[in-house]
Amino acid sequence: MESHAKLFGHAIHPMLIVFPLGLLSVGVIFDIVYLVNGNTTFSNVAFWNIVAGIVGGLVAAIFGALDWSHIPSGTRAKSIGLIHGLGNVIITALFIISALTRAGDPAHMPGMVAVVLELVGVGLALVTGWLGGELVEQLGVGVNSGAQLNAPSSLSSEPARGHAVRTR
Repeated sequence: MESHAKLFGHAIHPMLIVFPLGLLSVGVIFDIVYLVNGNTTFSNVAFWNIVAGIVGGLVAAIFGALDWSHIPSGTRAKSIGLIHGLGNVIITALFIISALTRAGDPAHMPGMVAVVLELVGVGLALVTGWLGGELVEQLGVGVNSGAQLNAPSSLSSEPARGHAVRTR
């Protein structure tokens, strides 16, 4: 099944997710650098990276939800897409809480709670990113009109072919 939200022939959601993933990850790195050296420039930049990552994640989520809504019910792809999306909602919430803990003074020390939330968010992003890759690479969601929406996990030894689901 092909994406229902495209720009110049390419699915929009996969194009947008690189920004929030990069911004949020760099935000965590800069917070850690700040904790090591105490230079408030790193904390300030981390905060604004996180804010931009949250906004970017919310925009990407709109297009991801649109694509997910067109996946046929009862397929492995629909289930994985739901877990992927809900996981990303949790990640966004963790980073929102982290940002709110220091919204009054972005250059202020983020605190251990904020950094732990960020680290959990990045760890969870590795899982949801893998699930997103599973949707695109193994199942063909959003990129292939002959998607294999019930293909087995890429971690199994079973081939993806032969598990097609009619999408029209």
